[in-house]
Amino acid sequence: MENNQEEKKSSNKKLILLIILLLLGNIAFIGLWLMEKSKKETIIVEKQEVIIERDNVKSDLLELQQEYATLQTNDVALQKELEEKRVLIAELLEQAEKHKNDSYIISKLRKETETLRKIMKHYIVEIDSLNTLNKTILAEKEKVSNDLTAEKDKSSQLAKDKEKLQSTVNLGSILKAENPTVKGIKFKSGGTKEVETTKASRVERIKVSCVIGENKIAKSGTKTVYVRIVSPEGKEICKSPDDMNVVKFNGSRGYFAGKQDINYKNEEVSVDVFCGNPTAFVPGKYLVEIIADEVVIGQSAITLK
Repeated sequence: MENNQEEKKSSNKKLILLIILLLLGNIAFIGLWLMEKSKKETIIVEKQEVIIERDNVKSDLLELQQEYATLQTNDVALQKELEEKRVLIAELLEQAEKHKNDSYIISKLRKETETLRKIMKHYIVEIDSLNTLNKTILAEKEKVSNDLTAEKDKSSQLAKDKEKLQSTVNLGSILKAENPTVKGIKFKSGGTKEVETTKASRVERIKVSCVIGENKIAKSGTKTVYVRIVSPEGKEICKSPDDMNVVKFNGSRGYFAGKQDINYKNEEVSVDVFCGNPTAFVPGKYLVEIIADEVVIGQSAITLK
């Protein structure tokens, strides 16, 4: 009897242990199943988010493509840049379609899309600036033409000849800035060494150089050569927007970025003007005008990357 009872107790213990092991195994299996299910659901959600972001990026690129298509200019260099950006947008659209499930590629395309939109804003400002400049030139040209026509109608041949002679003298006395060059400059060795750079983030000054040509009929003496710079945003660069930094040119007024006094003796003289910027230089095209005796005597430009 005692042996049977002991065997029965031992069997019961083994059965209970087996039941416990089975329960633990089931619990572990259920836990693993739930983890795997959650992982699959997370992957599905992530894929859906990538697809949604891809569609958003593609939509933004299509909108950007249409906006770039509307930008037109007569400036050959600027038009070439616009064409390059249109080709790039088409390539990005192909990548968005090809890598629609690649979150890394889609994120990269989003950054490139935002960069292209910022660049487009600079182009809009530059095109507007060029259009405004062209309209001003055309208006001035038309005004001069109309004035000359009116003068011919009411003046005698002698008066016209005198006016023409005076006009020739005035035009002939205007100085000319020959071979203007524009460089981005960074200083080294304590500011004694100039290093040329086209990277906007490294530029400390814009150096404008030219030769004021020989002119025997121009007035000699001390003259101030001004440099006016229009940034890619269409703003004039100056130390501060006050009357101390204003220059007159061609009947207008504007701010100058730098100036240099010269002793003009009716002979060629080289001029270097260093122009700073109270804020950091940004990438884009800078329009440069050289002014003396209230007249624009030279023009150039520089594109910083």
